[in-house]
Amino acid sequence: MTRTRFLTVAGAAGLAFVVAVALLAGRPAAQGQGADLLSVARSRGLSPDEARAALETYVPPGKYDEALMFASGGQGGQVLVFGIPSMRLIRVIGVFAPEPWQGYGFSNETKSVLQGTAPETVGPVTPLTWGDTHHPALSQTGGDYDGQWLFINDKANSRMAVISLKDFETKQIVENPNSAIDHGATVSPNTDYVFESTQYAVPFPKTKYVPLDQTDYNASYRGVATFWKFDRARGRIDPARSFQVELPPYWQDLASFGKGPSDGWVFVNSFNTERAIGGTLEHKPPIEIGASANDMDYLHVINWKKAEALVRAGKATVVNGMKVISLREAVAEGVLYFIPEPKSPHGVDVAPRGDYIVVGGKLDPNATVYSWSKVQQLIAARRFVGRDPYGVPILPFKEALAAQVKLGLGPLHTNFDDKGNAYTSLFIESAVAKWTLGPPYHPESEAWKVVDKIPVQYNIGHLATYQGDTVRPLGKYLVALNKWSVDQYRGIGPLRPQNLQLIDISGPKMRMLYAAPVGIAEPHFAEIIPLSKIKAWDVYPVGTNELTLKPDPNAVQPGKERIVRKGRLVEVWMTAMRSHYTPDHIVVSRGDRVVIHITNIERALDATHGFGLNAYNINLSLEPGKTETVSFVADKPGIYPFYCTEFCSALHLEMAGYLEVKP
Repeated sequence: MTRTRFLTVAGAAGLAFVVAVALLAGRPAAQGQGADLLSVARSRGLSPDEARAALETYVPPGKYDEALMFASGGQGGQVLVFGIPSMRLIRVIGVFAPEPWQGYGFSNETKSVLQGTAPETVGPVTPLTWGDTHHPALSQTGGDYDGQWLFINDKANSRMAVISLKDFETKQIVENPNSAIDHGATVSPNTDYVFESTQYAVPFPKTKYVPLDQTDYNASYRGVATFWKFDRARGRIDPARSFQVELPPYWQDLASFGKGPSDGWVFVNSFNTERAIGGTLEHKPPIEIGASANDMDYLHVINWKKAEALVRAGKATVVNGMKVISLREAVAEGVLYFIPEPKSPHGVDVAPRGDYIVVGGKLDPNATVYSWSKVQQLIAARRFVGRDPYGVPILPFKEALAAQVKLGLGPLHTNFDDKGNAYTSLFIESAVAKWTLGPPYHPESEAWKVVDKIPVQYNIGHLATYQGDTVRPLGKYLVALNKWSVDQYRGIGPLRPQNLQLIDISGPKMRMLYAAPVGIAEPHFAEIIPLSKIKAWDVYPVGTNELTLKPDPNAVQPGKERIVRKGRLVEVWMTAMRSHYTPDHIVVSRGDRVVIHITNIERALDATHGFGLNAYNINLSLEPGKTETVSFVADKPGIYPFYCTEFCSALHLEMAGYLEVKP
């Protein structure tokens, strides 16, 4: 915008800008204030709309964001927590990879979680130092977020993690014994189950070798739908009460639990119903071509409550320690049905009332909307148009439809607002489409219509509206999780950040508010919850074990610090407070096994201490009240300083000590 044009527009908008600031401040605009503000806007090259957006997203020091957004951390293996509307990255939660700042993966407690040796963990979890987080899912009560727990899957290694929102730390990781690669993750309306869907089919069971040829693939490769039972009282997934449903060797994708009238069902997309296995020396087409030949793939419609009843009735087979409803049993008992869906679908999302299921297909310009009442009627009437090669009944596509809404190029994922509107990401078009749902959200005359579009930068994958996948969406904000940033951030080298964009959806037209680069990894999906629902601790009760969130038996009170030697075991009970460790000189002999229990006895907010030990790859984060334990073999004679890694006081540098290892 030229200087002349800015001044022309700002003449009217600038006054509104100043008045808005004054009203927000609760005082009349001072004389000359308008000129000062306009001068700032001009010097920054801001249009009035941009200046307004700056006001709407600015969170002053000492004030808080309205909401938190939990986003997957992609190849970084972690969870990212953003403030809304500021879009500030507030927290990184260590999940599937070591995180040194938090000491995650270094203490005995967090190492046991990361390596799969913690109590109540199904395993063994293969020791890994990376993961690919994709789909965070907040715990729900009655279909609404309750702010207690967060679950996240690791696509790369088919793992699921449990995170407590009391302290924003990972408590459990379970590895799927019958899945190699997963993708979808979601929770049932009351968090009875955390769902995990496979992505790429492998031999079933996966520990068995089966050659990758077409005949063997069709006969012996499978997917699984996994229902991890969540025990709220213990805050853990219970593998013994979890189960799976065997699926054909199509490639399953995203999933969404039903709610309201569709509660008890889960919906899972699939692609590669062609069962393509890729190019070989026989010159078969590559997977990209082979898996895109059919015009339709299959939406999986799974009656999980009926499957659960079958498991209780003893009709499951144990495979690699997991109870599995066989594909044959699932078909015979009416657990599994298919509905054709446009090719290469990605998003599957249930409307707030549980009455519509929305599917977005990358190679189809429509949002395909199924009516749950029609699907129910078709199942009850056994109205099938055929069966797939594995005997799964197929419902008629057109008779299950509520509508198809032409949105644009590359629809993927849909979330909802509080006014009966749906928002769908358009990957190829790099845009978000806003469209209306049918009755009872809108009358027929206004239903199934695109009412707005906004461009994003660029190649949007998922999106998240404020509580947009619950029974009580709040509207107001939408975040576009864009895969590319192209020309948005320069001078940083070839590896460019992802670009998250905050959009105002409170009015009839969507408005772009803010762009936030994410230079950590690739966020995929996110969920947004009001800050008021999060009841996180400010400090731990003194002596708390971070894994159990209960008193640690090795917690130590001031005056009870000690070093105990028993043969080749040296055990230390230590306290940390500003600005010293007690004890701060530990003497051992080469080959001794050293166990150090450290309790941070601080009560002040943010009075975190660290414990970094030279040459032994040890780094702990000790938040106020926490007790952590670290074990190692002192196999290198010498003098090794340890120190507080978190700047904690004026005498921070004096907070240090020595480990003396005698030859």
